[in-house]
Amino acid sequence: MRPILFDFGINIPFLGPLDFPAYFTMLTLSFLLSIWMIAREAPKLGLNKDLITDMNLWIVVWAIVGARVLHVFADGHLMDYVNMCVNPTLIKAVDAKVAVCHASAECGFDYVCDMATNTCHPPQDCLAAIKVWRGGLAFYGGFIFASAFGLWFARKHKLGMWKAADLTAPWIAFGLALTRIGCFLNGCCFGKVTHGALGVRFPFNSAVFEHQRELHLIGPYENPLPVHPAQLYLSALNLLTFAVLYYVIRPRKRFDGQLFGWLLIMKGVFRSTVEIWRDDDRGVFLGGYISTSQLISIPLIALGIYLLLQLPKKQTDLQL
Repeated sequence: MRPILFDFGINIPFLGPLDFPAYFTMLTLSFLLSIWMIAREAPKLGLNKDLITDMNLWIVVWAIVGARVLHVFADGHLMDYVNMCVNPTLIKAVDAKVAVCHASAECGFDYVCDMATNTCHPPQDCLAAIKVWRGGLAFYGGFIFASAFGLWFARKHKLGMWKAADLTAPWIAFGLALTRIGCFLNGCCFGKVTHGALGVRFPFNSAVFEHQRELHLIGPYENPLPVHPAQLYLSALNLLTFAVLYYVIRPRKRFDGQLFGWLLIMKGVFRSTVEIWRDDDRGVFLGGYISTSQLISIPLIALGIYLLLQLPKKQTDLQL
């Protein structure tokens, strides 16, 4: 676990510390690599490279906006962002360097020590909800916003909606494989307790530690129990999705939209499966039996199946 890859020890007014958070760094790298590869392959499909690049740059913006919106309103953290502005002492700094503090310097990062309770908490920040570089993005929100914009842009500029969607589909999966490594380094999106061979131990005072302590699985000074590396499961499955789309389906493609349809299906199935082993707070329904991501996966899988069945019949009409 390494939440901050590089720290320059500089505080920028209104923005916070100048550093390279692991999650945001991997997310940025995934965007840059995907945009580069998509632009590189666009001319081979007869698509305008400049228009495709413009589309992808705007897709990045809408992906971040959508991912943040879903995180804030559906991942169970809305009140945290409210309290960050109103009363930050109600929020514990889960990755603080000490469990009990007597001075803010002991907490690490920019955290503040509450002398009344001797606990670390974030500083007051009314802009926390929009500071995406500090982490907190829900993939499905970004995917839905970005896909809607991308399809609209491709149609408006007569690129061929489904041809453009197929061009981007494998690289969406590839980018997600990199991003999930950032999740692992950040210590978020962790799995349930396991004593199997794949179990990993996160450090003391990590998000896993706080979660297990609140559930009374461990004491206040015990190290966390091993958990499923759900982040790496998703990274591996996204890499598998990329390989299948790019090396198996793409060379045998029969109609535009085929790769995008399979992306919806594979992503929905794999994400729903890994949610079984997830244990972080991410929004649950029906008494905790289904998560937000599983709920969203259902219509996306259905849409993927619909596209695979209907696009071959309506290909002429849908190539706009």
